[in-house]
Amino acid sequence: MASRARVRAPELVGAGGWLNTGGKELTLADFRGKITVLDFWTFCCINCLHVLDELRELEEKHRDTVVIVGVHSPKFVHEADHRAVVDAVERYEVHHPVLDDPELVTWKQYAVRAWPTLVVIDPEGYVVAQHAGEGHAHAIARLVEELEAEHAAKGTLRRGDGPYVAPEPVAGDLRFPGKAVRLPNGHFLVADSGHHSLVELEADGETVVRRIGDGVRGLVDGAAPRFSEPQGLVLLPEGVGAGYDVVVADTVNHALRGVRLADGEVTTLAGTGRQWWQGSATEGAAREVDLSSPWDVAWFDGRVWIAMAGVHQLWAYDPAAGTVGVAAGTTNEGLVDGPAAEAWFAQPSGLAVSADGERLWVADSETSSLRWVSRETKEVHSAVGTGLFDFGHRDGQADQALFQHPLGVTVLPDGSVAVSDTYNHALRRYDPASGEVSTLATDLREPSGAVLVDQDIVVVESARHRLTRLRLPEEAVRVEAVAHRTLRAATEVAPGALRLDVVFRAPTGQKLDERYGPSTRLLVSATPPELLVSGAGADSALSRELVLSAEVAEGVLHVSAMAASCDDDPAIEYPACHVHQQDWGVPVRLTADGARRLPLVLAGLEQPAP
Repeated sequence: MASRARVRAPELVGAGGWLNTGGKELTLADFRGKITVLDFWTFCCINCLHVLDELRELEEKHRDTVVIVGVHSPKFVHEADHRAVVDAVERYEVHHPVLDDPELVTWKQYAVRAWPTLVVIDPEGYVVAQHAGEGHAHAIARLVEELEAEHAAKGTLRRGDGPYVAPEPVAGDLRFPGKAVRLPNGHFLVADSGHHSLVELEADGETVVRRIGDGVRGLVDGAAPRFSEPQGLVLLPEGVGAGYDVVVADTVNHALRGVRLADGEVTTLAGTGRQWWQGSATEGAAREVDLSSPWDVAWFDGRVWIAMAGVHQLWAYDPAAGTVGVAAGTTNEGLVDGPAAEAWFAQPSGLAVSADGERLWVADSETSSLRWVSRETKEVHSAVGTGLFDFGHRDGQADQALFQHPLGVTVLPDGSVAVSDTYNHALRRYDPASGEVSTLATDLREPSGAVLVDQDIVVVESARHRLTRLRLPEEAVRVEAVAHRTLRAATEVAPGALRLDVVFRAPTGQKLDERYGPSTRLLVSATPPELLVSGAGADSALSRELVLSAEVAEGVLHVSAMAASCDDDPAIEYPACHVHQQDWGVPVRLTADGARRLPLVLAGLEQPAP
């Protein structure tokens, strides 16, 4: 086995304390003898949710030797609220201990730069690997097997149950509902995400008529269907669907499902059940193309448009042709307007179509923004929001207004737009005619969508597990303005030459396979663009010389890296390959004595200077 750097793991500290431990406070000493995987995550982050799913198999297979510990490290102010973390741990079925670290103390001790980041600690308490982004589960599984053998031989491996204690289950008809749609009979169809099913409610929004799905996570069609955390729903125009009336964004199954309302029969319309990765097909027969966490759907311009949160894009499904493909976005995460093919989104999560059918409104959650797509020009525009790091609750002119991670958008009768401003616990309004943002209602609990019913609006209060009916107010609610920036401190770098190194070490038994071209990719850009004098763009090398402008005081470096590693065994005719990828948004502040090298760990360990 190759020798490893010996770096002692820092203690785990978080002001919010521990969850899923039965009330016990834990320290690193409690994990001695176990292989510990720290998962630095935050519940707004779609990539973090992907990693939670990636780790489930490892967690089950190595339950007696491995302890996964979630370290919740918030981006948004709402995510620092302990009650919200408790809800998220339940919502996403996190079955391991979680440390609530609202002040990012442990994040800083481990020098983490991105969500998600995985850190592996051996049974003796030493850090042996760090991985940023998605796609590392196979590498960690291989490393776990090595560590099991090594420490069993040394006598330092302790088998047995870990410290996880399951919380008491909570009963209820709805559990973390995602979105809802009104049916022709006046009932509501609700995506009951926490119960992995759909629920039809009577017009009162409370009485259950029927449940579609048995509540067990799965991807099963037919009369006894299964879903996995479904979110968005759209009722199709009459005569469009062949054998189905509603399209469902089945988020964790990475699929679109069709539902026939007459009998609840379910059909998979698009997706393979596998998550889309860089290099996968971006168009084709719908059942043969991978999707990535579709979060909402809307009927726009003759197709079902999809908020593809997992890859920061909009896709579209054509029911007549049975095809699916990218409609807008590049997979780069950020806020960039312009032609659809060049625009950047950041986890789009809510869609709604204007009454005249000319605009597709988009709640772009990670940029806390409201965007729209023109049907005529297919150009993307931003109405409210400035980027990845600024958010808050501020009304007034749109260029100064702020949201906090909105997940839903609803068109109102006067042409204005109601925004489910999720992390502000509010319903907001944007008026395109005046360019003004106001607040319609507060004291909601993580609203994720809303449905217009006559002069009322029915809000999906996800964290209160219910639908709430509100009268649309004639006057806006007065809210004291607040503005925030992400809690991450800026990295001080010097103007001029800056060496960017993405650290990647192929997992044991694998190598970078260059037989069919480059197996790595590095894309760099900046906000503002003037920050980068040179070094922007895409190339295959994972290291690059950047030149930063002395005229820009601060900004954000956007770095996207991908590496594909394949089995390194000549006896294997068709070696298995795995994609590792991560996007970093690195806030930087330019100072004369700042760093001249920026290392970002994709996989492996940054070696200390000799």
